[in-house]
Amino acid sequence: MDYDKRLTPARPDLAAEHLRDSVQAQAYAPGRRMQVRASHVDLRRRPSEDAATDTQALHGETLIVYEEKNGWCWGQLDRDRYVGYIDADALTEEIIKTSHRVRARHTMIYSAPDIKSPPLDALPFAAEVHIVAESGPFSQIASGGHIYSRHLAPLDRPLRDFVGLAEIFLHTPYLWGGKTDIGIDCSGLTQVALAAAGIASPRDTDMMEAALGRRADVDERLRGLRRGDLVFWRGHVGMMQNEEVLLHANAHHMVVSSEPLSVVCDRVRSNNLGEITSIRRL
Repeated sequence: MDYDKRLTPARPDLAAEHLRDSVQAQAYAPGRRMQVRASHVDLRRRPSEDAATDTQALHGETLIVYEEKNGWCWGQLDRDRYVGYIDADALTEEIIKTSHRVRARHTMIYSAPDIKSPPLDALPFAAEVHIVAESGPFSQIASGGHIYSRHLAPLDRPLRDFVGLAEIFLHTPYLWGGKTDIGIDCSGLTQVALAAAGIASPRDTDMMEAALGRRADVDERLRGLRRGDLVFWRGHVGMMQNEEVLLHANAHHMVVSSEPLSVVCDRVRSNNLGEITSIRRL
């Protein structure tokens, strides 16, 4: 059976129990659900600190773990189905149903509902928490600590304008596999902005291009572009801020940048990296 290894919890020695009839492996495991308790954590290709990071899981995300060995968990994220290895110390078996997501670029978890209290941790944009009580301008979260309430948004009320949400990451350093303002890549930027707007998205550009929206009605001179159109090249994606300007995390500037689409197209073309493969409209 041919399958996408990024999205299929299967190795020659171990696979998910639900794949028993379709994937050959030496053993099968039913898996157990766990939750990310760290602010964010890398999902790696191998169980090693020097292995490449494919993506990151944010606080509050859940996953199914099929193996825990030598301090590493191998499993599949629930949100976008990505498979890989995560540091076991970043996870917990105590699942807390989340109610809100972080809407600020980053927010502090304070030890008390007071801005002068020592911070316990910090959470990135799109991390999820469960609010148990409110105290003045602060919300107490189930995992302990207090967050400034205006930095949170209810999960059942998606934020509007995903491009505006992505714009708060302007000048954020580029990081392959990153999904936070510490470092982010092109598809990570798109995915977290869409998630905050209530739009589920795959992780990688090829999957996004196949799954999101419809082909935009744009002519050969790229006339007719709109704010929010997603522009794809092979292995890259950006979003239009208006009919001329593209926002994207890129390895040329090594930051999230805003620049004319025509400039990006010329640069990509001059580097022999190809033409636009499609433009998708949500």
